[in-house]
Amino acid sequence: MFYRKNLPGWERAMRAIGGVAMIAYGLFGMPGTTGGYLVAGAGAVAIATRFFGFCPMCAMVGRRLPSP
Repeated sequence: MFYRKNLPGWERAMRAIGGVAMIAYGLFGMPGTTGGYLVAGAGAVAIATRFFGFCPMCAMVGRRLPSP
């Protein structure tokens, strides 16, 4: 199933940086805690949305990229 991309390039880059930071903080800043694993999981989701260029929450509110 293919989805239409709804994230601009600058936001995809920011999601990658933020996702790596969230994973690092979750695993090293809060080691062995449930909250740490939740933060790391949220970081993994941010990186996944960056990779695919599609955010389901943005699509739910009708966000789209301008047509080329």
